[in-house]
Amino acid sequence: MTTQRTGLVTLAGNPITLLGQPLEVGSQMPSFTVRRDLGPDTVYNEQTDAGKLRIINVVPSLETSVCSLQTARFNQEAAKLGDKALVITVSMDLPPAQERWCQANSVANLITASDYYEHSFGLATGLRIQETGLLARCVIILDGQGTVRYVQLVPEIGQEPDYDEAMAAVQQALN
Repeated sequence: MTTQRTGLVTLAGNPITLLGQPLEVGSQMPSFTVRRDLGPDTVYNEQTDAGKLRIINVVPSLETSVCSLQTARFNQEAAKLGDKALVITVSMDLPPAQERWCQANSVANLITASDYYEHSFGLATGLRIQETGLLARCVIILDGQGTVRYVQLVPEIGQEPDYDEAMAAVQQALN
């Protein structure tokens, strides 16, 4: 049975239900598979880029204003970090839509990945929204060994995360 959690996140002020096991700081990132494009061999999972600090920017859909702002901001942060960290944006958008969004917004410093096919990321991280099938807004930081170092679950889907707090956690994880 899938774990259901309520009272943590709202959508336009209305409570929503999150499905899956919540992430805990200090635990290993659970197994997941997301797709970078439509090919069967183009997956991204918890083992990809092992050894590197990873910032996982989780958004419901790149086609919405807040998700667009958030991903553009993490693209800027990724440029500042250079090869010190990798930024991955995970959404429920199909890979072609993610690619179009990146091209239209000149985003080239991060990777986009889709949880549309397997839904494994949302369930593995406790971020799948029961009512919409989308992902809750969140920032996750993994160290090079795949240990969860930081989780910021944004309490209102329509709000941006606290970027300063997230980037302070990145700097702490890099030291």
